[in-house]
Amino acid sequence: MTDTIAAIATGNNISAVGIVRISGPDAITASDNFFRTVNGISLINAETKRIYYGEFRSNNNNLTDICLCTVSKAPHSYTGENTVELYCHGSPAILSEILNNLFSTGIRPALPGEFTKRAFLNGKMDLTQAEAVIDLIEAETVSAASNAAGQLQGAISKKLESAYTQLLDIITHFHAVIDYPDEDIDEFEMQKYIGSLRLILNELKRLSESYKRGKILHSGIPAVIIGRPNTGKSSLFNAILGYDRTIVTDIAGTTRDTVEEKVLIGNILLRLIDTAGLRKTDDSVEKLGVDRTHAVLNDAGLVILVLDGSSPLTGEDLDAFRSIPSDIPKIAVINKSDLPVLPHPDELNKFDIIKCPISALSGEGLDTLSDEIIKLFPDYGVDPDGFKTNQGELITNARQAEAISRAEVCINASIASLTESVTPDAVLTDIEAALTIIGEITGKTVREDIISGIFDRFCVGK
Repeated sequence: MTDTIAAIATGNNISAVGIVRISGPDAITASDNFFRTVNGISLINAETKRIYYGEFRSNNNNLTDICLCTVSKAPHSYTGENTVELYCHGSPAILSEILNNLFSTGIRPALPGEFTKRAFLNGKMDLTQAEAVIDLIEAETVSAASNAAGQLQGAISKKLESAYTQLLDIITHFHAVIDYPDEDIDEFEMQKYIGSLRLILNELKRLSESYKRGKILHSGIPAVIIGRPNTGKSSLFNAILGYDRTIVTDIAGTTRDTVEEKVLIGNILLRLIDTAGLRKTDDSVEKLGVDRTHAVLNDAGLVILVLDGSSPLTGEDLDAFRSIPSDIPKIAVINKSDLPVLPHPDELNKFDIIKCPISALSGEGLDTLSDEIIKLFPDYGVDPDGFKTNQGELITNARQAEAISRAEVCINASIASLTESVTPDAVLTDIEAALTIIGEITGKTVREDIISGIFDRFCVGK
């Protein structure tokens, strides 16, 4: 990291303010070639983290912008390097001109996520905190943002660091026993180590078990709308979204593929999925749509079964109900409630399911449907704090969840070995493996290809 990088940190659209970020050993001296403070202070002599007002002048001394500038000297900056930020007027032409002038001094364009990657490599944050940065940027609810902010402050890091330190202590002592075989581990110490490993295992289990909730928090609940053709699935999909996203006609089988959009219900993020009508068909294209409907049902977090409220139940309605996995929350929406004919109450009792009459056409009953969805997910609800947990303690990252599961396996094996009085070197193998895996999560022992994959998710300028 001997080179200096620069990028626009606020995107390339017209905005009130645009930020150009520069980081690296030459950040201050290169910027000093172009930025003139009104009080004549050189950026080289500028106080760190103080805002200066001045002019940015290009190579030919033409005035490019009147702007603000801050200098953060290493190591007291986001990246841990010398950093300069220019707060300019948000014209893409101005920002591009500023970058071009900086590039003329040998500064290069920053890669996606490179500022945060440098912060990680310079020890300003660990890998869980770095991943929290992109989660914070991509957060679609207040709850998701709050959890990501908690992780950025080190909520996950602290728990894993505690486990890492305890495992390291156990390893250190076991190595001493191997090096000096006359030094046996007495029964009291053995039970102490087993107890420590069980505490670590319980903490990892709590983190691992939080992933299901964390995944919902980050990505939303997959809410699949199903039913036989022409019950009003696409009309309901559009009504919940509040605009016409899918085509609605009286022709059965209009929807041939799954269509997905995100929508907030209270504080719940739904990944709402419209599907092809479920029925037996000889139409090869429609059959593909039906097959896709069955496929998305397997990954659903909520199923909304749409029934036609203007006609009795049919065998296809019953088949649609039977296609829903038994362990998935479900609601039966009785659509067309504005029409006079409704299914007979005895017929509806065949469905062990929450029932909600609505009219997708008029919107009547949509508020009730929203309330029923919120009741199904009490930990999410309408509370702006979202999930009832300490901020930042929900795992939202598949990489982290998978690694924690592997660490659990290793610690379980080490507990079993200690309980069975296996030789210390055999116990060490499992404990050292767990230590390495925890290091993967935080970045102590992670491979370069994993690091690159993580930061490729970032936008340029962060």
